[in-house]
Amino acid sequence: MSNLSKRVRFLSHAAMIAALYVALTLVSAAVGLASGVIQVRLSEALTVLAAFTPAAIPGLAVGCLLSNIITGCLPWDVVFGTLATLIGALGTYALRRVSRWFAPIPPILANALIVPAVLQSVYGDPHSYPFLMLTVGVGEIISAGVFGMILYHAVKKTKLFK
Repeated sequence: MSNLSKRVRFLSHAAMIAALYVALTLVSAAVGLASGVIQVRLSEALTVLAAFTPAAIPGLAVGCLLSNIITGCLPWDVVFGTLATLIGALGTYALRRVSRWFAPIPPILANALIVPAVLQSVYGDPHSYPFLMLTVGVGEIISAGVFGMILYHAVKKTKLFK
């Protein structure tokens, strides 16, 4: 495969992942779960794709950035929310050869640590940081942990990225 073909494939995968992230975030937003104290972004399930392709890293970051802008997040939330997803994707990629069960751990941790600080400092949420870590963390466990691992096994079975 030529260098150009590899770059086109990489960009195509990244763009598809970004588009899927935006679409799934909009579904979550439609039912009030894309932001706030209790959030279960279905799009965070896609973070496990970084275990299969490095194209998921920019795809997830761009998808999160666009989603945060489209759903009306404040500027610092756009920056730090996107950073949390980027860190999670980088962590998943770094751990891809350790164990499949580690794939959702970096996004869960990154979001559970960063998003509560954003909720408090950007939006003035009065809840305690540990409480927000719990609520955001549980939402991330549902989206990246449960739905993400279902996606992981489906992708592995279909050999989508081989």
